[in-house]
Amino acid sequence: MDKNPNAKKKTNKSVIFVLLSLVSCLLFLVWYGIYLPKSFSSREEMAFLVKRGDNLFQIAERLEELGLIKNRFFFTFYVILKGEQRKLQAGEYFFSPGMSISEISQKIISGDVIKEKITIIEGWNLRDVAWYFENLGMFQAEELFELIGFPLIDYSVTEELPTPKDFSDEFGFLEDKPKNVNLEGYLFPDTYQINRGETLETIVKKMLDNFDKKLTADLREEIKIQEKSIFEIITMASLLEKEVKTPEEKKLVSGILWKRLANNIPLQVDATLNYITGEKTIKVSKEDTEIDSPYNTYKYKGLPLGPICNPGLESILAAIYPEDSFYWFYLSIPGGETIFSKNYEEHNLAKAKYLK
Repeated sequence: MDKNPNAKKKTNKSVIFVLLSLVSCLLFLVWYGIYLPKSFSSREEMAFLVKRGDNLFQIAERLEELGLIKNRFFFTFYVILKGEQRKLQAGEYFFSPGMSISEISQKIISGDVIKEKITIIEGWNLRDVAWYFENLGMFQAEELFELIGFPLIDYSVTEELPTPKDFSDEFGFLEDKPKNVNLEGYLFPDTYQINRGETLETIVKKMLDNFDKKLTADLREEIKIQEKSIFEIITMASLLEKEVKTPEEKKLVSGILWKRLANNIPLQVDATLNYITGEKTIKVSKEDTEIDSPYNTYKYKGLPLGPICNPGLESILAAIYPEDSFYWFYLSIPGGETIFSKNYEEHNLAKAKYLK
């Protein structure tokens, strides 16, 4: 029998006190490690890449090596405690030593990656878009061509080219596009917010999705009523985009070109020759008009093989809703104005007057 119960009680209290102190210290250490940043003074951000396939431990190790967190243990412990280890998202993020582990992990879990803006201009063709990406340092021009098709203008080339990805399974509006034609015309011009490090295919899909939304069900129904295809409309819209500037002129030129098509008259659109040669001029040469290319609307009747640029909604609407007139010819002159003529004689007089 214990002759000194008070001593035993004191010992038990001491043990409990020590344990509570240890637990308190441990809890404070964990709180300090997770919720307080490594540095209160440093707010300088650095880019941190979470690669596809990276696991929690790899991410924690690199965060510690870069001096963004105090200890990798606290990061892994916190994420596992929250049960979010399978929700870490790949991408590029901005972090600083002035951020806590809870803040850093939440950004990765929510996918709050670095955002960038890109702008595709109305009237740009695939070559313009490809060089834009390359100049931004995002992708090589060839990567875009390999994904969506090369802008092959010279059909004397016999070199076998990579087969582009077929997006028609995901985007129904591409079903009537010939398989041998690239995605020229369908990369809808707009400003897009993209994630840093996003794949080229994902960016292209954003543009196609935007096209899908802009070409509403009512517009598609109207195209169907006219017994035209979406591909024909976009091809026509691309000609209007490159030829004339204002909505009113686009509707008039649309009426002229559809009328010429219906009467089996060559379109003779200068912009199709510029598409072939890569030039930007309103005065084409006789040699240019003789180039053997399915895009040459001087040499071949009908629409060109496909769109010659990516048209905006204004041009698409003009292609769908042309304006009837007595005109059969038009002439784009320096300064952007368009001269309309009712017959070939008037057209020649306009050329002699304005294209000296």
